[in-house]
Amino acid sequence: MRIKVLGSEAACGTSTTNGSNFGSATAVRLVNSGGTDRLVSIENSSNSLIGTFTLKANSSEVVEKEPSDEIFAANAEVLGVGVAITG
Repeated sequence: MRIKVLGSEAACGTSTTNGSNFGSATAVRLVNSGGTDRLVSIENSSNSLIGTFTLKANSSEVVEKEPSDEIFAANAEVLGVGVAITG
């Protein structure tokens, strides 16, 4: 898989009130830069939880979402950036 970066990487917010939609991206690359597994949450624009998953320590994932959906994590060690999947 190849990705095209659509913005600047930033620490994820750590609560439902400060999640990010990463510039309305439909895919977000998340990196857990720390040595501890961290919970990641995705919610819609009404702050209703869609789901959660554990991002393993020192790992990354690409999450697909709706443009208005927001992501936050249990710790600011989780970094995210909007991406486009190109191949």
